Amino acid sequence: MRKAFAQAIIQNFSDDDCFFLTGDLGFMALEEVRDALGERFINCGVAEQSMIGIAAGLAREGMHVFAYSIAPFCYARPFEQIRNDLALTRLPVCLVGNGGGYGYGYMGPTHHALEDCAVMAALGVRCLVPAFDADIVSQLKAQRDGPVYLRLGYEVMPDGENVLSYAPWRCVLPGSQGVLAALGPLAGVAWKALSDLDEATRPAVWAVTELPLEGRAQPPQAFLKAAESDTLYVIEEHAKQGGLGMQISYFLTAHGLQPKRLIHRHALGYPSGRYGSQSFHRKECELDANSLRVLVLQRKTP
Repeated sequence: MRKAFAQAIIQNFSDDDCFFLTGDLGFMALEEVRDALGERFINCGVAEQSMIGIAAGLAREGMHVFAYSIAPFCYARPFEQIRNDLALTRLPVCLVGNGGGYGYGYMGPTHHALEDCAVMAALGVRCLVPAFDADIVSQLKAQRDGPVYLRLGYEVMPDGENVLSYAPWRCVLPGSQGVLAALGPLAGVAWKALSDLDEATRPAVWAVTELPLEGRAQPPQAFLKAAESDTLYVIEEHAKQGGLGMQISYFLTAHGLQPKRLIHRHALGYPSGRYGSQSFHRKECELDANSLRVLVLQRKTP
């Protein structure tokens, strides 16, 4: 999604009031953004705390600011600056974390972002988790009254399919055996994995792309009705604590709703004590396409 994000910036956010900050990252990826923004493209160096402070200062002067880094360097390293400079002041800076979840696989745990949405949501920072490349422009153009965190991953889609118009909740694949809510790019994984199954044997697949589940990001009635009538599956490349599964559970409880059965698949950390590619970690957590097919066909417990 990094390339799609770069094109979205160039085509929609290259005005004189737009600034793009990077923590010495983006080689062979952001050169076109640099060329389009010129002096408004600032390499802040390996100094993420300083980058957030600069972003806050520019935003306070009315600038439209993007601050980009590898996901954990974007939200974890400068946590205090995000809390004090952005969250408490409600400055509308867009934090951009590339490689959400296990996206930077082989680089190991220090480069993985498994708790980012929970951390940002706890500060009141809205999390945008695009499922598809086409989502990015719509998410960036939405009006915000405070900071947001954009979590970039890797698009997966069945061949020959088209993405529906953007909404925080979209049913990308119909089904009559319960509902499956997937956070961001895992919606495409589930869509592709289950698309060849008969509609009568699979759950409806919903792409969820904004957290927390408030305002326009609340689950729609069609989803809630289906969730109450059958099994509710939730899948996310994020820690169990504070992620989509817990947020859906809280929303249902707060509204007096109860699914017949809840099955939650999430990031498990490092069950084998090893690390590898994103595919390796998804398989260990049973978040890969084959595991999802088995889950649906056998209705096995997590």
